[in-house]
Amino acid sequence: MGVPGVWKSDAGNVIVYEEMNMGVFMEEITLENVMDRGLARRGHLKDSEVRTLKVQAMPDTGAWTLVINEEVREKLGLEIEKEVCSTLADGTVAQYPLTMPVKIQWKNRSTSLPAVVVAGAKRVLLGALPLEGMDLIVDPVQQTLAGAHGDEAMYVIY
Repeated sequence: MGVPGVWKSDAGNVIVYEEMNMGVFMEEITLENVMDRGLARRGHLKDSEVRTLKVQAMPDTGAWTLVINEEVREKLGLEIEKEVCSTLADGTVAQYPLTMPVKIQWKNRSTSLPAVVVAGAKRVLLGALPLEGMDLIVDPVQQTLAGAHGDEAMYVIY
């Protein structure tokens, strides 16, 4: 279902332009336990023992990092590093567990960072930090992720 776009000019004129199809969409990502991968590199685990999980994630630029539920955390065996104070979209402020880093893979791009665990979360959220870490932008009209600088990730250092 489309949403009409509204723009108000500096002169105060309100202009309604063509309907745009924007909304929620999901992308398949692969999550991997970074600590398991390190143990495999050192020969303490077989590659087949590294815990990975394919999930459907909703890109959400309003979330600051990856948000997972307790079930996903348990399947990946992610350790809790600490508790952090976070605000949910509905305004709820609470302490939530922050995991040790998890690798996030989307197509040919990846990044590693901690995840916030929201026990009853119905969706995995792919927040601003992992999107930036993989040099991705959200295209809400096409309902897809796209490379911010083309097909290859570009890491800009200032």
